[in-house]
Amino acid sequence: MQAAAGGGQASQRGSGVGAQTSGWAMGWAGFAGSILLIVGFFQMIAGLVAIFNSSFYVTVNSWLFQFDTTAWGWIHLILGVVLAVSGYGIFTGNVAARTVGVIVALISCVAAFMWLPYYPVWGLLIIALDVAVVWALTTHGRDLSAI
Repeated sequence: MQAAAGGGQASQRGSGVGAQTSGWAMGWAGFAGSILLIVGFFQMIAGLVAIFNSSFYVTVNSWLFQFDTTAWGWIHLILGVVLAVSGYGIFTGNVAARTVGVIVALISCVAAFMWLPYYPVWGLLIIALDVAVVWALTTHGRDLSAI
């Protein structure tokens, strides 16, 4: 009798029906949504500064990836808007927003790497936050839709 009850519990857990979501998982998914909103805002600010004041950012070394600062501004502004919208979508439990969040966080990570010659500390901060978002969404993102 106990074995049957245990087997039912395992199948119930595997199917996702009636499964309890972990507080840690909910916290990480909420963290990912919050960080997407924050990183999106950071990217938008960096973009607007580059668009309106192209002399604000000064290149320290000559790197392989060199773009006009205004072009970088538009890249960061568009990326920031998509990140923020995806972060909002995470809180609604939208699976597409989670998928877009992972993809755009990866793109943001690459863009921040390419941005390193212009603002190294800012770029490293964005890379670290993007990696945390990708981890949280791929590991615990589905649990947020259970709210």
